[in-house]
Amino acid sequence: MNKEKVINVLKSLIPYVAIVLVVVLIRTFLVTPIRVVGPSMNPTLTSGDIMILNKVAKIDRFDIVVIKSDKTPDVLIKRVIGLPGEKVEIIDGEIYINDKVLKENYGKGSTSDMSAIKIPKNEYFVLGDNRPISADSRMFGTFTKKEIKGTTRLTIFPFKHFGLKK
Repeated sequence: MNKEKVINVLKSLIPYVAIVLVVVLIRTFLVTPIRVVGPSMNPTLTSGDIMILNKVAKIDRFDIVVIKSDKTPDVLIKRVIGLPGEKVEIIDGEIYINDKVLKENYGKGSTSDMSAIKIPKNEYFVLGDNRPISADSRMFGTFTKKEIKGTTRLTIFPFKHFGLKK
């Protein structure tokens, strides 16, 4: 093969290499698919749903987040309830943030009582929507911003669940 043919072959490969590089960069730094495992977010999410994880989103109250922590062997998908610096407690099944009842309609089932805790700086208090069976901050404590891998709202599969979740 002569030098000119080699150069032409290499030039023709450049767009494909660029596409692969862009896909790898997007998955590494911006978004990636994530699978829901278990019923702790029912009825909002169903085990087996595939969602898109946004790795660069700001974390707000009620966001659905993906957590990878040494506190648990599993990746967790939970809802942010308490923000850094807030006081959280659960009395008679009601969640209190800074001594005020939290108005939310995500939780299903009774929420077990919990003594007041102050959420440290750069940490978050999370709960599963299926409160009676969820292993969450009531069991593991708060999670650091570093342990939260991102937020997720978009279900892409199965197609009957496709769409944005609140």
